[in-house]
Amino acid sequence: MTVDPRPLSRNPMMRLIWMALGSLALIAGLIGVVLPIVPTTPFIILAAFLFGKGSRTVELWLINHRTFGPMILDWRKNGAIAPRYKAMGLSMMAAAFGLSLYLRLPATALTAQAVCLIGAATYILTRPNGSA
Repeated sequence: MTVDPRPLSRNPMMRLIWMALGSLALIAGLIGVVLPIVPTTPFIILAAFLFGKGSRTVELWLINHRTFGPMILDWRKNGAIAPRYKAMGLSMMAAAFGLSLYLRLPATALTAQAVCLIGAATYILTRPNGSA
């Protein structure tokens, strides 16, 4: 188990803010489990980072979670994303873009979305393969 080596915030109010932000990221990640258009992995990794600033206990719970722990550890150790999660992420990006096409969004919106999705897909594909 790899805990964030940076110290917790000394300010109790800041620790509360880190915990609130971590909770929001975790909720977004959990929504992504159910709603395929929302990515799960980046939000879970972000939640672990934020919890690492606010509470080692919650950070350790997330790292030791049987579903989310391996993706966090792969990311922290190697900057890696498992092929399974890469495929899911790319599939969801394609589905989101397909939905936008189906809904006949304006060309400017489609172009902006395509640029963002291509950038995100490129980033995902250039990360090393993890083992999760």
